[in-house]
Amino acid sequence: MRIVGGEYSSRRIETRKGNDTRPTLDKVREAVFSSLGGRFEGGVFLDLYAGSGANGFEALSRGMDEAVFVDSAYDAVAVIRKNAASLQCSERCTILHMKDLKALQKFREEGRKFNIVYLDPPYAKQINNRVLELLEEYELLAAGACVVIESLKEDHFEQIIGTLKPVREKEYGITRITYYKKEEQI
Repeated sequence: MRIVGGEYSSRRIETRKGNDTRPTLDKVREAVFSSLGGRFEGGVFLDLYAGSGANGFEALSRGMDEAVFVDSAYDAVAVIRKNAASLQCSERCTILHMKDLKALQKFREEGRKFNIVYLDPPYAKQINNRVLELLEEYELLAAGACVVIESLKEDHFEQIIGTLKPVREKEYGITRITYYKKEEQI
């Protein structure tokens, strides 16, 4: 697997051994990150189901200040640490070995805000609607933040959750990418 664009473009990163991780295909990652355009001028990227960390490293490569990687699998966290060291960007990475909902609670307690959140959980274990609700309830999103959900093309999510509104959907083979944007409150 490789980084598609930016500072680390074409650099290879390692993935987990076995079938426990379903890495985002390079062409899908390239399409997603291109569609996000100028959103990478600083800020914090959350990769809640990080796997190899490819999405977070792509975000750092394109200009995010920090990437927060969360995964519940020990071997995934080890691979992320190894990739961060290889890319020499460890100081811009926060790597957490914990479950998704526990991590969101931790971020709430810390008062964290994210500019882009990427959700790509194992397809059979998706709780994306609940995660969207908690991102909103815990006030974890910066003004104008974007949430990207990678799922099976058959999956659909709540239309509006608080100030989160779906703004785009795109299919790539068996994959659906759904984009939400945090709207400003008046």
